Amino acid sequence: MREVEHFEVSGKRIVERVDINLPIENGEPVANPRIRRHAQSIRELSSRGAKVIVTAHQGRKGDKDFMGLEKHAKMLSGLVGKEVKFLPGTDEAAVEREIAKMLPGDILVLENARMWENEEKNIGENPLTRVLARNADVYLLDAMSVAHREHASVVGLTKYVKSGVGFVLKQELSALEKMEGGKVLLVIGGGKVKDSLRIMRTWLDSGKVSKALLGGAVSVFFLYADGYRNEASRKYLEEEGLAELLPEGKELLEKHRGRIMLPSDVAISRDGEREECAKGGLGEGPIFDIGSGTVAQYRQEILAAEKILINGPMGVYELPNFSAGTRGVLGAIAESSAFSLVGGGHTISAIEKFQFPEDKFGYVSLSGKALIEYLSGKELPALKALKDSSSK
Repeated sequence: MREVEHFEVSGKRIVERVDINLPIENGEPVANPRIRRHAQSIRELSSRGAKVIVTAHQGRKGDKDFMGLEKHAKMLSGLVGKEVKFLPGTDEAAVEREIAKMLPGDILVLENARMWENEEKNIGENPLTRVLARNADVYLLDAMSVAHREHASVVGLTKYVKSGVGFVLKQELSALEKMEGGKVLLVIGGGKVKDSLRIMRTWLDSGKVSKALLGGAVSVFFLYADGYRNEASRKYLEEEGLAELLPEGKELLEKHRGRIMLPSDVAISRDGEREECAKGGLGEGPIFDIGSGTVAQYRQEILAAEKILINGPMGVYELPNFSAGTRGVLGAIAESSAFSLVGGGHTISAIEKFQFPEDKFGYVSLSGKALIEYLSGKELPALKALKDSSSK
């Protein structure tokens, strides 16, 4: 894939697809690391004299967080440190007129891509793609987090204009490349058991993994699959529709018994209080965290690792009584000299909550579902489109 440095951008009309899909609180978008990182990329293009045309989305039609991007543009203006103009509406002629007026260094944010007709279906007839194909010199995809979407604003322009990888996406792909070669320590937690099963199977079967350390709901699932059970775990797995996956979990455990580390102790919630117990006697409360003995064992593995990939917290870290596992594991990764790739929204939230400096980790990914798809071995439609475009 061609990268941003491949193109002459000064004076050129550069369409940059970013991801500034933000949390909405009381009707207002709230800044997060994602928009801050994209603001840096937009600023860099502007400083190089590009006419930067930003496309992005916020929410989905019918959802509470679906809204226009005017407030996002104002937020970007503050983060970039210069005027960012917003063009409301979905009129092709208005977009064409506005782009014609742009000077080198100007930044223009177009309306929410999901407000344009055929953004997600029949993308070949998307008016946003149509007008930008006539009025752009280069298209840069700059968000791994949307690369799994075969939407018009993500893949459409690759067929019509020179296309490549922006600064943020380049960083993401570079971090993923560093996971190649040598053995990787997987640290898998959180509540997305189905996704975690796919990641574990792909990476364990590939032989790239030294060990997989489990926490969160993922560890509850595998403990149950391994015969360590209590009533609360049974109810949880049934309510979440995970009981039917237990045979797959057992198969994975048997196949990779020496490399999958289950917690040796856990913390259950007894009326909101933390109660630690060995996995052989799980008590009756729901498992909310890994235990202190497990934290110590995981810490040793982390400090001895060459490379670390973590996706998901070790427990219900939002509750003070059950934050020790996540805090301890993240602290060990921050202390480790290994290159670490951090994924998952809750993992990033935990890093912020516990105030770990981001530079203590190799790379903090903001890609969410797309990262999971990539790590599961799937080819992402947008990356394929960029590869196909680069051969033209």
